[in-house]
Amino acid sequence: MAAVDRKTFNRRNFLKLAGGVVATSAASRSWAKGLASQHPERSLQFYNLHTGEHIQTPYWIEGEYLDEGLTQINNVLRDHRNGEIMEIDLGLLEMLHDLQLKMDSKQPFHVISGYRSPQTNAMLRQNSSGVAKKSLHMQGMAIDIRLPDIHLPDLKVGALSLKRGGVGYYPRSDFVHLDVGRVRTWNG
Repeated sequence: MAAVDRKTFNRRNFLKLAGGVVATSAASRSWAKGLASQHPERSLQFYNLHTGEHIQTPYWIEGEYLDEGLTQINNVLRDHRNGEIMEIDLGLLEMLHDLQLKMDSKQPFHVISGYRSPQTNAMLRQNSSGVAKKSLHMQGMAIDIRLPDIHLPDLKVGALSLKRGGVGYYPRSDFVHLDVGRVRTWNG
């Protein structure tokens, strides 16, 4: 909140400020109720290119995350090289859900890389300069994907418009990297 000049801050200004806060709060609650009624269920579809697994599962219904859906997602996004599973960050799932809605895609996300164990990340770093030492993949906070019905440049633009984290564009490898770290972009 901005600094207040005590000389000009009187009862009338206080009431204006308080009324604005109440109106904003009421509008926020109304918006949230509208959103929940429009989307009482959130689901995601994934096709893991390395394992051939395909899932379509709800992960959130009427304000509650579903353990069964989250378990299925964590499993399909596991490190396919060693089978290690990590809880995928809920913010990443919400980003993917919103991206799919924004792009109006009915196709599953094609997964190039979800969770990566530290061992897998180290091995990939030895073979590529494009793998970060402290990759957010190792925390379940990043994913490399494409959507078969969306052109890759459009997917990148859609992801950038969300302004929710990192977006890496890898046209030669045909994927977009998303993470819930700080907002930034790069080309690979």
